[in-house]
Amino acid sequence: MNSTSNEPVITSYAQAPAKTITAGGVTYAYRELGPKGGIPVVFFVHLAATLDNWDPRIIDPIAAHRHVITFDQRGVGASSGTVPSTLEAVADDAYAFITALGYDTIDVFSFSMGGMIAQDLVIKHPNLVRRLILTGTGPRGGKDMDKVVRTTYGDIVRATLTRSDPKEFLFFNRDTAGKRAGKAFVQRLSERAVDRDAAIGTKAFQTQLKAIQRFGRSAPSDLSRITQPTLIANGDNDRMVPSVLSEDLHRRIAGSELVIYPNSGHGGIFQYHEQFAPTAVEFLTR
Repeated sequence: MNSTSNEPVITSYAQAPAKTITAGGVTYAYRELGPKGGIPVVFFVHLAATLDNWDPRIIDPIAAHRHVITFDQRGVGASSGTVPSTLEAVADDAYAFITALGYDTIDVFSFSMGGMIAQDLVIKHPNLVRRLILTGTGPRGGKDMDKVVRTTYGDIVRATLTRSDPKEFLFFNRDTAGKRAGKAFVQRLSERAVDRDAAIGTKAFQTQLKAIQRFGRSAPSDLSRITQPTLIANGDNDRMVPSVLSEDLHRRIAGSELVIYPNSGHGGIFQYHEQFAPTAVEFLTR
């Protein structure tokens, strides 16, 4: 999979072909775009998310320069199997998927729960990851991270009552700027008109929530073992994974870079995509 190809280069996530690969008895659904060859950037997605939940305003600028791979975790979307009960097991699945594609070195872009999984992956397989981006996330055992269950269900109810997408509440502030950014983000997620993914099932969603809660209540990981160049980003008012946990990651991962966007929440990188996407591209192309 590391060789270059004569196929036309696709740099629009809306047009990325849907593919599958089987590893360890699980068939993983994935999409890839951008120029082939070199080290790919593998994207680790958030709670309840499928292939259709990545913001094209983040993916497309990176794919203009790098080979990008997104995938459905086991038991989610078009991937087979059952969602694991721990994030460590999800990290093991990710390793199986990546190695099945033939890669022994990758860069990682992660958001929220994906960042928790990415931390477990890097600690267990330190030679696999060259560069690491952690956004809207926090460390194992992080303070108040286990409250994500209450926050999530509360915002789902609020969204239902207002006939809105829950991500508008979970990811964005409820001021004028946040509401506008939330609606724009949700609208961008629908730009792919064909070959869309299946939504996550209720049982799978509940299993993921419990796994995050278990992660939040676990003993802290030794983040000094993460020696890869690391970029950490968040909004200054993250209600799902408190913004102070991004600062905690920054303190504990030596040499890491931290970007905090003002007047924004869990989805700060999506609200400020015009500023963040170039920052991510520059970091990944060093």
